[in-house]
Amino acid sequence: MIIFYSPDIESTGVLSETESGHCCRVLRLREGDHITVADGMGHFFECEITDAHPKHTSVMILDRRDVERHWSPKITLAVAPTKNLDRMEWLAEKAVEIGVDRLVFVDCQRNVRHVVKRDRIEKIMISAMKQSLKAHLPKLVELMPLSRFIASDTSQVKYMGYCDPSIERRDFSVDYDGMRDLTILIGPEGDFSPEEVETALAAGFSPVTFGNTRLRTESAALYALCATHSIITQKE
Repeated sequence: MIIFYSPDIESTGVLSETESGHCCRVLRLREGDHITVADGMGHFFECEITDAHPKHTSVMILDRRDVERHWSPKITLAVAPTKNLDRMEWLAEKAVEIGVDRLVFVDCQRNVRHVVKRDRIEKIMISAMKQSLKAHLPKLVELMPLSRFIASDTSQVKYMGYCDPSIERRDFSVDYDGMRDLTILIGPEGDFSPEEVETALAAGFSPVTFGNTRLRTESAALYALCATHSIITQKE
């Protein structure tokens, strides 16, 4: 099944120029053909093409289907972007495929990269949503200072992946109950600074370990997401 994305399909009945081009030029669909459109907010729309224009394809909505997420608690993944942006693009794609509600890039003291191309990441996330047959598009949050993210986060459970063995850390896969809203915070390649750790701990973040192996930033983030979904599935 091929899915198209249009956040305002229900009000406009028109695909974006990008989606229209894919529909008409690439797939060569024409008037009368049926397509499935996701609005990114949990709905699939079965539509019939009424005007197959390569820049603004019009459709008639035949049916709307509400789609529930396959997990209950809200999952926020906050990551310090790596020097190699390809790794963050890969992570964004896989995070959407596996399942996340919010992806936040945080600017830490030891970050090497302080700029993230939001438009590029968002396109990758939309593509991953469609490829994985999801109707929910996770919220992508602009790069923000770590201190501001810590102060604004409202999750019931807050974990911080931290490499310093001198600080007592919990086993992530054992500690989480799989039922409460969760934030997973992953630091930069040079790890968090002592001041950042102190700020996070004071705000209720718990230092956790993802095992005995030292992981890259994107590997730790993906491991945490996979472990989270495994725990949630066991609890259901």
